[in-house]
Amino acid sequence: MDKKYTPHPVQLDDVELTPELEQLREAIAENAHEVWAAGRISEGWKYGPRRDDELKTHPDLVPYAELPESEKRYDRNTAMNSIKLVMKLGFDLVKRQEAE
Repeated sequence: MDKKYTPHPVQLDDVELTPELEQLREAIAENAHEVWAAGRISEGWKYGPRRDDELKTHPDLVPYAELPESEKRYDRNTAMNSIKLVMKLGFDLVKRQEAE
């Protein structure tokens, strides 16, 4: 059976991020990489110069700061769209003030 899937993501072009939310985007992007890497490592994957599903090696099993810009861009885009979706759905993201 041939299933054709056409994605229909929520349109988020009208949602603007504040500079503070841009910082949040970067933190979410880095954490998303950390979660992905921890999952891979727990499944027996390790760093390798190229992805090999049989040997379970992957070149992106490095700290976020060492990722190629293209991979960081992917993580940032995912984070940005998640933040924008939260806002589009009517939620407010407000940073708590630190106790004085």
